[in-house]
Amino acid sequence: MRTVLITGGSRGIGAAMVRLFSENGYSVAFTYKNSTAAAEELARSTGALAIRADSAVPEEIESAVREAEEKIGNIEILINNAAVSAFSLFTDISLEEWRRVLSINLDGAFLYTRAVLSGMINRKCGRIINVASMWGQVGASCEVHYSTAKAALIGMTRALAKELGPSNITVNCISPGVIDTEMNAVLSGEVLSSLAEETPLSRIGKPDEVAAAALFLASDGAAFITGQVLGVNGGYIV
Repeated sequence: MRTVLITGGSRGIGAAMVRLFSENGYSVAFTYKNSTAAAEELARSTGALAIRADSAVPEEIESAVREAEEKIGNIEILINNAAVSAFSLFTDISLEEWRRVLSINLDGAFLYTRAVLSGMINRKCGRIINVASMWGQVGASCEVHYSTAKAALIGMTRALAKELGPSNITVNCISPGVIDTEMNAVLSGEVLSSLAEETPLSRIGKPDEVAAAALFLASDGAAFITGQVLGVNGGYIV
């Protein structure tokens, strides 16, 4: 399997995945929403196909998948990485914000998966890799909406793995810990230092380390692995 579509691929973990898969000979397409300059530079430097699409808009998702298939071929590997974080007391979360966070983090993964799945089932081959978060496993104070979305993504992974196993399609989940990305740049240095101290490996993770986990789950070596949640968290939760 050599074609991969990575959602939310212009920055952070997604961009690290685009670079790593491209370096390893995959035909790569990735989506982005607002980071046009970063997406164009990443496409130029890697040869990957950049597609603008909003992960909260079903029509844009369907169009992105069609464009990817037209330009790089059948999507053999889907990595649902697009996400948005949010910090707020539960009592301050509006219904609009609740729906926005779940729409991008959860509905987007559902819609992208649905868009590529018929082809995978027909070919009896495919890999789906969802990027969740350790907060979807243990919950995070002031991130109830984000934690809820990521917990649901883990549940989707496990259930879909059972459903798609007979079609020779694996479905797995990567659950990153605290990673050095723009998403976590809103945290103060003091908070990041505290999180590093609480991590057994005593540091913050790197996007490349999450990308390496995705490359493994996409490889032939992971052909008998499905329905699993692979923690890339430095031992923060075990």
